[in-house]
Amino acid sequence: MLDNKTILITGGTGSFGKSFTKYVLAHYNPRKIIIYSRDEYKQFVMQNEFKEYESKMRYFIGDVRDKERLKRAFEGVDYVIHAAALKQVPACEYNPNEAIRTNINGAQNVIDAALDTNVKRVVALSTDKAVNPVNLYGGTKLVSDKLFVAANAYAGNKDINFSIVRYGNVAGSRGSIIPVFANIIKNGGTELPITDFRMTRFWISLTEGVELVIKALTEAKGGETFISRIPSFKVTDLAEAMLPGCKMKEIGIRPGEKLHEIMVTTEDSFNTYEYDKHFIVYPQVVFNDRQVPDMSGTKVPEGFSYSSGNNTEWLTVEDIRELLKTVDLEK
Repeated sequence: MLDNKTILITGGTGSFGKSFTKYVLAHYNPRKIIIYSRDEYKQFVMQNEFKEYESKMRYFIGDVRDKERLKRAFEGVDYVIHAAALKQVPACEYNPNEAIRTNINGAQNVIDAALDTNVKRVVALSTDKAVNPVNLYGGTKLVSDKLFVAANAYAGNKDINFSIVRYGNVAGSRGSIIPVFANIIKNGGTELPITDFRMTRFWISLTEGVELVIKALTEAKGGETFISRIPSFKVTDLAEAMLPGCKMKEIGIRPGEKLHEIMVTTEDSFNTYEYDKHFIVYPQVVFNDRQVPDMSGTKVPEGFSYSSGNNTEWLTVEDIRELLKTVDLEK
């Protein structure tokens, strides 16, 4: 699927971009991987990390807010992975216009640039925070998701489709709970802060996120939202796994934070199918005759929802302890 293809990743110097690049170079033989991002220093660091693959790597300085630069970068590209976004909830609350310009206007620019060039597939990364959003970041990503779904209406006779991959915080990613706990433990702390003792989260690794994106590239017909079936864990169990016997202090839920990560709402259930290792939420409106659901799945019952709180698969403290051995904490 990815052999001899040119792939561009917006926000490509981030944790997803690096993991996707590493995975694709190990498992496929792409023609080129183009990293499109704003930060020249991060591109310099990534160039050194992937020096042995320099013949296949390209680096474009650019912002998703700049449509003309995107169109230039998209020339000759087969697949686009849209990972660029402003993601920090407090930063988006304090800088709402900036979040809108990057997460919404930037998404539309990616869509327009892809339609105006010969891109074949676009996969946009979404987040659980786009589902029933309670903060501005989630609101901008909800709009972004809707834009990518509706983009299929403008495909016409072009061989292009747009789809979405949705998951929550990746285990060990910057700003998530594991590095917070790890830093406290590293500095000799014996008490771990828990925002709410009832809180749950999904466990997904970067590799699982990458594999879901590749599934979307391979199977999407247009407008689908792909969601992994993955286990949940209690945040209190994570604390116990990381620091056995530790004291836990409930500090109260933060503004814009949810008790559970929600991936499929009851409203989504009318258009959701379950497969062996994932769910697909199909678009409510079909925009072209290529958007045919994969009927090998099972339609979920009306009223179904999928969240880290109502999951049927749970990690034990020992399970978490084993998985933590595989987590590479970002610097």
